[in-house]
Amino acid sequence: MTSTIEKQPAASPAAGASATREVRVAVIGSGFAGLAMGIKLRERGETDFVLLERADDVGGTWRDNTYPGAACDVQSHLYSYSFAPNPDWPRSYSEQPEIQAYLQATADRYGVRQHCVFGAEVTAARWDDTARRWLVTTTAGEFRAQVLVSAAGALADPTYPAIPGLETFEGTKMHSARWDSSHDITGEKVAVIGTGASAIQIVPAIQPQVESVTVYQRTPAWVVPRTDHPVKPWARRLYRVLPGLQRAIRGALYTFREFLVLGMAKKRMFLRPVGALAKAHLERQVRDPKLREALTPDYTIGCKRILISNDYFPAVAAPNAELVTAGIAEIRPHSIVTVDGIERPTDTLIMATGFHVTDLPIAEKICGRGGRSLAQVWEEGMVSNRSSTVAGFPNLFLLVGPNVGVGHTSMVYMIESQVAYVDDALRTMEAEGLAVLETKPEAQEAWRALIAEKSKGTVWLGGGCASWYLDKHGHNTTLWPDFTFRFRKLTRSLDRENYVGVPAAAPAGTEEAA
Repeated sequence: MTSTIEKQPAASPAAGASATREVRVAVIGSGFAGLAMGIKLRERGETDFVLLERADDVGGTWRDNTYPGAACDVQSHLYSYSFAPNPDWPRSYSEQPEIQAYLQATADRYGVRQHCVFGAEVTAARWDDTARRWLVTTTAGEFRAQVLVSAAGALADPTYPAIPGLETFEGTKMHSARWDSSHDITGEKVAVIGTGASAIQIVPAIQPQVESVTVYQRTPAWVVPRTDHPVKPWARRLYRVLPGLQRAIRGALYTFREFLVLGMAKKRMFLRPVGALAKAHLERQVRDPKLREALTPDYTIGCKRILISNDYFPAVAAPNAELVTAGIAEIRPHSIVTVDGIERPTDTLIMATGFHVTDLPIAEKICGRGGRSLAQVWEEGMVSNRSSTVAGFPNLFLLVGPNVGVGHTSMVYMIESQVAYVDDALRTMEAEGLAVLETKPEAQEAWRALIAEKSKGTVWLGGGCASWYLDKHGHNTTLWPDFTFRFRKLTRSLDRENYVGVPAAAPAGTEEAA
């Protein structure tokens, strides 16, 4: 992919329009996945498409998560598009503003922003079998598309804890993904619920400025050192002059991270060095035996997401910090009460409680053949073919869908793999003159069986923890349980034999073709 795409005239805005707008492809979302899809479409000359974005800018999760300390836990050289390297990353691990700026610049560089319809939250998407089109209803008007691509992402809609009295709290309360930057927490008594990837960044960022910070921990996390450092100006100049060097570093980082799969999905013994590193990190940073014991997980490392931080443990051990392991009984207007009867005054409540991952809200809004929603079809667990298509949902493609998540490397690698698969599907439709392309039910059952088989013996199913990687049935419907290069091989091109194609000339209602 190159950066020499000619700019096209700006698309007509849909906001305020009363008529339904016809497009060939409608993409939901403009984060890493949505932008990658748009760039791929532009690369081969497709301009009849829109990116439906509910916010007022591109960026997805990196636009929404603006909490103090927000940063990526994958190195910058790897957590970026392979076709759009950035020689000017300021740090080895980039922070939220730099990643958001990168996505904005990339959208402009490849001419995708003009295809974005901002303020267009999708409220419904329904397949019309007669018209062979998706009717997409948004807050910016209606769109009718031959192909619908959902790039809504798994880390888009926050989950809130079901704690009695939460609605009665009269102080300031916010989710980590909906940070209120207008509120000054200086000198306040702050409570943080959760100890996941967001919490371990927020706590050290706010601890020096608040009167007190109370961290409510349900399950401790395995934490390893963060090998972060500024990128020297001479190194940035070198990356600009020798782009191959940056590609080589990216390749080395990718290869190193793939070794974690050996321990997570193959042989648990390969995780022992990582576990030893995490234990040494904890012992070195937390001297208090009682606090150290409370921060020590009782499950195999890798069962939950492995976190990286150099300042979380020191922040929790600070004089104005308290780690609470007793469960929360209720929340009162100005305090939090735990099950042991202790009441702690609270001015601001921060909920670092994750996202809807195995119960994607967008699935309730997308209805396929017969009016059934994705959520209904997925009631017993998310199923798909190649993590990208679902039987009964013609011309629908999912990016960052079921079993695309990774717990060890860059999601961008997986996104680019999926985009190549969807692009080949669209090329197949064009080459064969197809109006409809739909996966076969037996193909997605075979994929589900493959995932189940690969998940056996992995740390996620047998590591002794409960995580957001698993759905309510205990099935792995989130992570790809193998090396990522194998996922790329399986999605390099469309598995045409697993699809039914309907020619454009076929009568409406026809569901089969050669």
